[in-house]
Amino acid sequence: MKQIDLHVHSLASDGTFSPSELVRYAEEKGLFAFALTDHDTVNGIPEALQAAKDSAVRLIPGIELSCEYEGRDIHILGLNIDHEDPELLSHLEEFRSSRTVRNQQMAALLAENGFDISMEALTEEFPGAVITRSHIAKHLMQKGYVSSIEQGFDQYVGMNAPYYIPRKRLAPQQAIQWIHHAGGRAVLAHPLLYRLSPAKLWELTALLKACGLDGLEAIYSRNESGDEENMKKLAADFQLAVSGGSDFHGANKPHIDLMTGRGDLYVPASLLEKLLPDLNFCWE
Repeated sequence: MKQIDLHVHSLASDGTFSPSELVRYAEEKGLFAFALTDHDTVNGIPEALQAAKDSAVRLIPGIELSCEYEGRDIHILGLNIDHEDPELLSHLEEFRSSRTVRNQQMAALLAENGFDISMEALTEEFPGAVITRSHIAKHLMQKGYVSSIEQGFDQYVGMNAPYYIPRKRLAPQQAIQWIHHAGGRAVLAHPLLYRLSPAKLWELTALLKACGLDGLEAIYSRNESGDEENMKKLAADFQLAVSGGSDFHGANKPHIDLMTGRGDLYVPASLLEKLLPDLNFCWE
């Protein structure tokens, strides 16, 4: 059966493959379709669409929007969006500006405390990317302050770490509105990563469903025993479509591969029938 991957990142945010490299890699792996879902940007989509024209791989334009719910990071995926929608682009520009200010503040705070870092160095090191905390953590790793990006988050730039500075946050309800205005479908990404109790996850899902949530990412690379079944049941309870993806970042998450995740990920193309019924290509 044909396989898909509906959660993939490129150099346009915090992945290490260019959009066209992703298309070529997806074709090598025999992937039927994938969604490019960079963090808070659609800048990589034109290149990916152009590369997909000469490929057997179908490209689904997408995005992953960073939101906040009761003090926690919550991510909403937008799938099959109009990446040229003027209102979406305007919102994203404003949103990115707030992130840029926060990153400048974090880099300045680190520099004040003896770290060899600056926004100029970050933009030179990651040209064309929307700079995120992942880039700051990677820079700290390459400078030898930490041994991994994960350690960089834990010790320096993660929430509750000494150099963390909060930024303007998007409510998930707003993210759903933006995605729908751009003609896409809104999916709650990796719901178990938020470490909510079952009751609180149910509450969040109910809230978002009432705001128009279309799907839930029940099939995911970091699922453990029983997780996928439980998330599929949660999706069914709220009549949400099931989505699935690897959350591929290339070398920034070397243990997670495109299409197969940690080795056993399987996202069938048949999910597209309910999740993205308006696609202009046949999944069968």
